[in-house]
Amino acid sequence: MSTLTEAVPARPRAAVRDRLASPGALALTCVALFLVLVASVVVAIGLGAAFVTPAETARYLWAALTGGRIGGDETTTYQIIWQIRTPRVLLAALVGAGLSAVGVAIQAMVRNALADPFVLGVSSGASVGAVAVTVTGGLAALGVYAVSAGAFLGALVASFLVYVASSSGGVLSPLRLVLTGVAMSLGFQAVMSVIIYFAPDSEATGMVLYWTMGSFGAASWAALPVVAAVVLLGLAVLYRHGRALDVLALGDETAASLGLSPDRHRRSLLVLVSLVTGVMVAVSGAISFVGLVMPHLVRMVVGAGHARVLAVAPLVGALFMVWVDLLSRTVVAPRELPLGVITALVGVPVFIALMRRKGYVFGGR
Repeated sequence: MSTLTEAVPARPRAAVRDRLASPGALALTCVALFLVLVASVVVAIGLGAAFVTPAETARYLWAALTGGRIGGDETTTYQIIWQIRTPRVLLAALVGAGLSAVGVAIQAMVRNALADPFVLGVSSGASVGAVAVTVTGGLAALGVYAVSAGAFLGALVASFLVYVASSSGGVLSPLRLVLTGVAMSLGFQAVMSVIIYFAPDSEATGMVLYWTMGSFGAASWAALPVVAAVVLLGLAVLYRHGRALDVLALGDETAASLGLSPDRHRRSLLVLVSLVTGVMVAVSGAISFVGLVMPHLVRMVVGAGHARVLAVAPLVGALFMVWVDLLSRTVVAPRELPLGVITALVGVPVFIALMRRKGYVFGGR
């Protein structure tokens, strides 16, 4: 049975992990990453078809936050910065942080180093919900939020089906959970393909295919508070479960011997990660590799302790996603690359490089 373990690392990396193990060093690392993230957010907001310097971007943001005045000839630029780019970049940071944290939790929960936020079929279920709403015109009363609502409902249905199918006698084993999630994911993908195949509107089909590969193009201030609340609350709860994740990663027998109920904690974590993932997929589509690669990269630097990983991984994921979104909307401007394309192009070689490192073991010897 696979576990998340580390082999004896090379001396330099071990020394780095030892230094970061102290609370003070970890706190300084988090503060440094947060400052880099803030600077990256300001730069990303200013870059695009209409270039705005970081100083001017900061001035516009300060004016928006404090009610300051701007010149009449700056209204258009101000609207671009505050109404279009700022919610998009903030959403990218939130989704990146959420995907990374959920990836850490799922890898510990199912004791599988290849697990990510979409291994449980949540992403595929959300895609089916979005496709169904787009093609059939359902939930029209919700207006522009119809697709997101359909995606969220699809994610909840997928989570419920995976739980019911994988639970046996009240026991939720990691292997059964992963296998059921993979099977359900393939089934949902088949359903989505059938819906797209019989869709009468080719334009709707193209939009669905683009959405299922990830995009922050629909970001708005109206959707941001809900996403922020769910993701930040999820991060706080997962961080409080850091010790429980350490024990779950050791195996059910070890967890039970230490007084932890693995099935109860696994059910709670399944509900939490499904809710957070469903909300993120509903506003951004399916974005691959972030929840898979980021936890491993962070674990190599700060060690396997989940409290430390969950303190750093969201910041690294947010930073990564901000720059991925910037690339997606500037590399082939005025067109926009799907986020999943960029994350896969980055994630595949990084993941292969991680697997080839002798100092890191993904699934034990």
